[in-house]
Amino acid sequence: MHFLTAVADYPFLQRALVTAIVVGALCGAIGALTILRGLALMGDAVSHAVLPGVAASFALGVGFLPGALVAGLLSALGIGYIQQHSRIKPDAAIGIVFTAMFAIGIVLMTLYPADMDLTTILFGNVLAVRPAEMWATIGLAAAVLAVLAALFKELQVSIFDPVMAAAYGLPVARIHRVLMLLLTVVTVIALQTVGVVLVVAMLITPAATAHLLTDRLGRMVLLAAAIGAAEAVVGLYLSFRFDLPSGAVIVLVGAVVFAAVLVVAPRHGLLARRRPARLPVGSGSA
Repeated sequence: MHFLTAVADYPFLQRALVTAIVVGALCGAIGALTILRGLALMGDAVSHAVLPGVAASFALGVGFLPGALVAGLLSALGIGYIQQHSRIKPDAAIGIVFTAMFAIGIVLMTLYPADMDLTTILFGNVLAVRPAEMWATIGLAAAVLAVLAALFKELQVSIFDPVMAAAYGLPVARIHRVLMLLLTVVTVIALQTVGVVLVVAMLITPAATAHLLTDRLGRMVLLAAAIGAAEAVVGLYLSFRFDLPSGAVIVLVGAVVFAAVLVVAPRHGLLARRRPARLPVGSGSA
């Protein structure tokens, strides 16, 4: 059956397509900021730290999104608190909080067993998105993008030159916390598409691909969002066409696109770096 015909005929596939596009674009946009800020693996930490919230949501018989969002926000705030009020370095703070939260989630799953599909939690299942979850995803994505647009200049300055940002009176620590909270929300949103294991790829790969194609942050954010959305559509089509897990295929499509751009990018690709530098006009030997 043709993919477009199936999309027109089956509401579950329509929801999957809309959700995949929204998540892909959102992950690309936020990922562009986080990789430049050095928070690339924060998404991976949050995706593991939400397990207690997921377990609690299933035990209460509600969708996993509310519990995962609460657990993710608590984890991000905990990591930020440890960083700012102790001598512990950021990578150690991330490791402490996300492993502790992950362990709590395992204990909760043991004490309060529910009808949980561990494979779905680990690798996602965008085809199982319910209407309420799709609209919640759209609403949260709109809120994240609104905050991103409102604080874009402040985020840009604090990312590239935090010292100058502080000198101008910008609350750098507060802006950093806002970025971490946005990253947490986006990570939780992406869980239903690609799951705990693969969510970091959705955040990093489209942004890294865009970073090879442009040096301007605004253009990089828009390009990463477009790449993320396109990869989600292609991945969903291929997973439907060949009956493969949608989350894994979306991530693989992103990896292939990144590998191609890494080779052929006009300025920062491997081929461009091997070209001999052009001599200025008139600099030939006499």
